[in-house]
Amino acid sequence: MERFRVSNQLEHMNIDLIHQVISESYWAKGIPKATLEKALAHSLCFGVFDENNTQLAFARMITDRATFAYLGDVFVVEERQGEGIARVLMDSIVAHPDLQGLRRTMLATRDAHGLYEKYGFTPIANPDSLMQVWHPDIYK
Repeated sequence: MERFRVSNQLEHMNIDLIHQVISESYWAKGIPKATLEKALAHSLCFGVFDENNTQLAFARMITDRATFAYLGDVFVVEERQGEGIARVLMDSIVAHPDLQGLRRTMLATRDAHGLYEKYGFTPIANPDSLMQVWHPDIYK
């Protein structure tokens, strides 16, 4: 079985690939590369790589590393989906020492509820307590 390597080092990430996927995603369509690079620089990033150091997956945690984290920009490259790579990625995220003991970890997903439920994520119990400032067309 193929062995995967997970890295938290931004210099290991394929920024062009990450930008290509995220800028075409439903959650950040059209995001400028400079904006994404700034976001990555201020996040705890995770990349999954194959034996040839080809990046297969990515996610980032926006976090203070003490009380709160938000999981975002999660993807597995389309041609490698269904191989368990998302589980490798999520196992690394939930085991990371800087993400232990957090009071709250959140995410938003349109299509991967089953994956995240395996890691303890549940629907918001009191969604009426949450508020947001949202600019859905900011990258257009």
